[in-house]
Amino acid sequence: MLVERWILARLRKHQFASVEEVNDAIAPLLHWLNQRAFQKLPGSRASVFAQIDAPALMALPVQPWEWAVFKTVRVHIDSHVEYEGHRYSVPNALVGLALELRVTAHAVEILHRGNRVASHMRCVYKGGFTTVTEHLPERHQHQAQWTPERLIAWGARIGVACAATVQKMLQRQPHPEHAYRACLGLLSLSKRYGDARLEAACTMALGLGTSKYTHIRDILLNRRDLLQASTTPEWTSPTHAHVRGANYYQ
Repeated sequence: MLVERWILARLRKHQFASVEEVNDAIAPLLHWLNQRAFQKLPGSRASVFAQIDAPALMALPVQPWEWAVFKTVRVHIDSHVEYEGHRYSVPNALVGLALELRVTAHAVEILHRGNRVASHMRCVYKGGFTTVTEHLPERHQHQAQWTPERLIAWGARIGVACAATVQKMLQRQPHPEHAYRACLGLLSLSKRYGDARLEAACTMALGLGTSKYTHIRDILLNRRDLLQASTTPEWTSPTHAHVRGANYYQ
């Protein structure tokens, strides 16, 4: 009401061609209003602000405020957390723990008990990895943790083709840890389909030039490994004196 009475009312008959002209007209009137003495109290609005409010003001933050989304995630064995299909690395010591993500339009911050343990530029590429090499475990620190050698040995217990498939999965990634989850997914297929079928599916996949988990899973799901086995003839004619063969008729 006060601004309407002392500022807007004075400008009601003026015509302005731009917002800048309006601001230029308001500025001196606003300064006069803030310097105008109170009727029943000592000082003015400007003096009270300088005495009470100004000393309590804090400095503006270094970075502008951004809208953020928070989400609780768990660190997988590959030392990564996942958000919208993309994986971001965290220190290997946090594997298995539940962490909190603070996600803005441009960044992904990973928090552990309120402390930031990792920060990455946000990436919308699904299926990709954003990895800091220092977050991955050193070879001598593996001990009881998952290692490429352990995964290949597990695959070898199922069969030669399965071990070769696991090895190709690990070699396809820039960091072997990126393939850990896919390898575990592959090996876990033996629980559902059995070792023999998984080995047959890996053999078929390698013959087709692929080692992807999704391809092998689809072979098992569509029973293509059984179809291939069933097409193999169970009986062949033995060599016999009365069997002339194709050359006899030429």
